[in-house]
Amino acid sequence: MTAADDMPLAAIARAMVAPGKGVLAMDESAGTCNQRFAMLAIAQTVEARRAWRELLLTAPGLGEFISGVILHDETIHQRTRAGTPLVEVARAAGILVGIKVDTGARDLAAHPGEKVTEGLDGLREHLKVYFDKGARFAKWRAVIRIGEGGEPLPTPGCIDANAHALARYAALCQEAGLVPVVEPEVLMDGDHTLERCREITEVVLRSVFDQLAMQRVVLEAMILKPNMVLAGSACATQPPVEAVADTTLQCLLRVVPAAVAGIAFLSGGQSGAQASAHLNAMHARARPSPVWPLTFSFARAIQYPALEIWAGQDARRESAQRALMHRARCSAAASRGEYTPAMEAE
Repeated sequence: MTAADDMPLAAIARAMVAPGKGVLAMDESAGTCNQRFAMLAIAQTVEARRAWRELLLTAPGLGEFISGVILHDETIHQRTRAGTPLVEVARAAGILVGIKVDTGARDLAAHPGEKVTEGLDGLREHLKVYFDKGARFAKWRAVIRIGEGGEPLPTPGCIDANAHALARYAALCQEAGLVPVVEPEVLMDGDHTLERCREITEVVLRSVFDQLAMQRVVLEAMILKPNMVLAGSACATQPPVEAVADTTLQCLLRVVPAAVAGIAFLSGGQSGAQASAHLNAMHARARPSPVWPLTFSFARAIQYPALEIWAGQDARRESAQRALMHRARCSAAASRGEYTPAMEAE
């Protein structure tokens, strides 16, 4: 038993966004993980995925910067090469264990080009199993695409369907003793402007919090994992860091209740340096301090440099872990408003 086993949900949520710490998302499905392995000529096997996840969780000092890790169903059942459950490796480092519980985005009927995330069927029973396995929080991701070339997307039907599913999931989590991480992601794919992203993100978050209220979700015992407000990756005009920070803060202040335990941003395809710079700027410009703890829940932005170094070769394990810790350290500094570009050369 760990201290987290006796903590109320609101206390667990606060621990997840403790000063100078954030959440490492390592919940990629086998298919997504295999795609990344294929690009680096890594064997696409269960054992290779297990070895990679062990490398991440056994990085020396990881708990100094990481408060929690989001695992995939495959990972929560895996063990180290020496036979220790990976869940226990995380808990021994003082890291809370989380679990991805949605089953992925599927085509939304009668809404061409739009997705809805599924996985509510049987979720109550699955959450009990994950709690017994040691999980103390969970994650559900909804994806919202902004249309290109005059496409009228997203539609209200898509937004509300995803918001309702997020709220139902969050209520079930709290019933099961797990902190829900609510992740409505407005994708950065496309040519939309910064202002268009702000407009859509605001509409999405407003719908999400309306649904959370209807489902009686306790805001003090949940974490919001939103996208930063960004221009589309194909937009001809990319705004400066300060504009991203200001626009993101403005959007959140308009729609996110102050009672929410914390906000942990996803990186959404940004590089580690970009994501750190944007998060840092939010702290620098939210004076005297943000309304909520603002931190990170990055995946590729923390993992990818280490994955490129490791490339499936055990001899590169320590070098890969050093790269992982560098990105975790930079992300943690950004969550305190202490990141500088000079850190990238360290």
